[in-house]
Amino acid sequence: MKKIINTDKAPAAIGAYSQAVSVGGTVYVSGQIPLDPVSMTVVSDDFSEQAHQVFKNLSAICQAADLSLDDALKLTVYLTNLDDFAALNEVMAQYVNEPFPARAAVQVSALPKGVQIEIDAILCAE
Repeated sequence: MKKIINTDKAPAAIGAYSQAVSVGGTVYVSGQIPLDPVSMTVVSDDFSEQAHQVFKNLSAICQAADLSLDDALKLTVYLTNLDDFAALNEVMAQYVNEPFPARAAVQVSALPKGVQIEIDAILCAE
């Protein structure tokens, strides 16, 4: 049986999807972009500030599921510029502790609202 996870501490879904869905001990978190959850605007043009907001949004959804980013099994990171990879690692290390989850980081041509980063997550709820 699936359970929908929702919190006002992360941006509301801007399409036909849920912030996260829990089923069978696994939580699937939809891609998060650097939107402020109150104003629903992009927080900054600076990559590191955008990355921080994405991790804050992911963390808020994890908390709504009674989990944390330390429960992440896999993160998929979408970047508009792979030159931001080192900055991504610096920011991620502030939100995720060892042992780190599996991760993929791919460069894409564009992301919603012109942002530079989006991350989705798969969490273990058991």
